[in-house]
Amino acid sequence: MTKEAAEAADATADTAAGTESAQSPTSPESPTSAESAALLGPAQVRELAQRLDLRPTKQWGQNFVVDANTVRKIVRVAGVGSDDVVVEVGPGLGSLTLALLPVVRHVTAIEVDPRLAGALEDTVRSLQPGNVDKLRLVAGDALTITKLPGPKPTALVANLPYNISVPVVLSFLEHFPSIRRALVMVQLEVAERLAAKPGSRTYGVPSLKAAWYADVVLAGRVGRNVFWPAPNVDSGLVSLVRRDPPETSASREEVFRCIDAAFLQRRKSLRAALARWAGSPARAEAALVAAGVDPKARGEQLDIATFARIAEHQGEPAVPGTIG
Repeated sequence: MTKEAAEAADATADTAAGTESAQSPTSPESPTSAESAALLGPAQVRELAQRLDLRPTKQWGQNFVVDANTVRKIVRVAGVGSDDVVVEVGPGLGSLTLALLPVVRHVTAIEVDPRLAGALEDTVRSLQPGNVDKLRLVAGDALTITKLPGPKPTALVANLPYNISVPVVLSFLEHFPSIRRALVMVQLEVAERLAAKPGSRTYGVPSLKAAWYADVVLAGRVGRNVFWPAPNVDSGLVSLVRRDPPETSASREEVFRCIDAAFLQRRKSLRAALARWAGSPARAEAALVAAGVDPKARGEQLDIATFARIAEHQGEPAVPGTIG
């Protein structure tokens, strides 16, 4: 481990001191809540990182949570319980995994970093030996995973790397319909975009695509000092509760293509922005009028149900005499 990394971990430990009340690593007990479970604190994170000669990489968006109270809060806000099968993407050194295991029925953890994947089970065995059988590790890239071993997941709970957060959320909601809710910690700007409502400046493609699957809200904010290394921005907690998509004859793929086209030229009217998607400005106008949408409107004003109606009318012929 580099001198700079060790100093950064020491600084984080000083900042977060007093927040950890972990049990002895050798305790044989199987606690039933995150409040009483043995969790990782700053000192344990520093020790693990040194043992693994770990240098967090930007490539994999590695920022590890060192504050036990933060992972307890994530589990509490997620609302998971003894019947839940949780999939966790990017468990890292195991901070959140250790908070989840005492509370839920099973955790499937997906880790792309081979060193971290190799160490996770040992960490759980050391701190929570009674819960190690509740953990299944999948070594791989979450963006390529469409099937998981073991019981079907009912919840996604994760501290997501900032550079893949939106694609991961959308991919897991698409490929795992058994997931009924999710609680993810992501970069605050991304959290605000996911939870944004029509008409707001942060509303856009992530907001709409997430809304296809779920009701989405910003469930909290998390300061940057609970991480090692500390990122340059704060984080946000995003809650997603699955619901049925809008009733429409258009497929999800067709609706998403319409959304992508509308926001490719965000500041243009939908008549202009959807011209290529529809085949011409006149045909875009026809589709919009058929869907009950003002052709002069912009995409940021419309909800997911409205985009679904527009997508239904993609093949609408242009009105005779319409220019374009």
